[in-house]
Amino acid sequence: MVHKFIDGFCRALNVVIALCLAVMVVLVFGNVVMRYGFNSGITLSEELSRWLFVWMTFMGAIIALKEHGHLGTDMLVGKLGPAGKKLCLGVSYLLMLFVCWLLFSGAYQQAMINLDSTSAVMEASMAWIYAPGLVFAVFGGLILLTELLRLLTGKASDEDLVMVQESEESPHGSGKA
Repeated sequence: MVHKFIDGFCRALNVVIALCLAVMVVLVFGNVVMRYGFNSGITLSEELSRWLFVWMTFMGAIIALKEHGHLGTDMLVGKLGPAGKKLCLGVSYLLMLFVCWLLFSGAYQQAMINLDSTSAVMEASMAWIYAPGLVFAVFGGLILLTELLRLLTGKASDEDLVMVQESEESPHGSGKA
C-alpha cells in the first residue's frame, strides 16, 4: 500500500515538475522579450523562477531517491558478501534517515523564523522557500523507511543490495552496477 502511494505521488511530482519548468520557461523567455523588445519586464519573473527552481530540485530529488537514480560508487561494497552488503545498506539507510531528520529540523526552524518575513517582489512568506526541504525530508524519509523495512524483512533481492547508478559517461555504460 505504501509503495502504491509513493508511486502515485512520484507520478504526480513528475507532472508538477513539468508544470514548474513550463512556467519558468514562459516567465524567463517572456521577461527577456519584454526587456529587449519593449524596455519593460515581468516584475516577479526572476523571484518566482528562482522559487520554482528550488521546489523542482527537491521534488526531483524525491523521485531520484525512489528510483535509486543518484550516482554512487560500489568500490568497497561490491567486494563484500551478501551479509556485508546488507549491513552496509542498512547503515546507509540509517544515516540517510538521520540526514532527513537534520534537514527536516533545520528547514522547519528556518520556516518558523521566516514565517512573517515576506519576499521583496511577490510579498509571499519566506517560509515557502524552506518548505521544499520539509517536503523532501518527510517523503524521502518515508521512502527510506520502506526500503529499510524491505531490507530487514528479507524482501530485498541481491541486486538491490548494491544501489549504484553509474554515470552515462562511464566506460561501463549506464544502469545499476
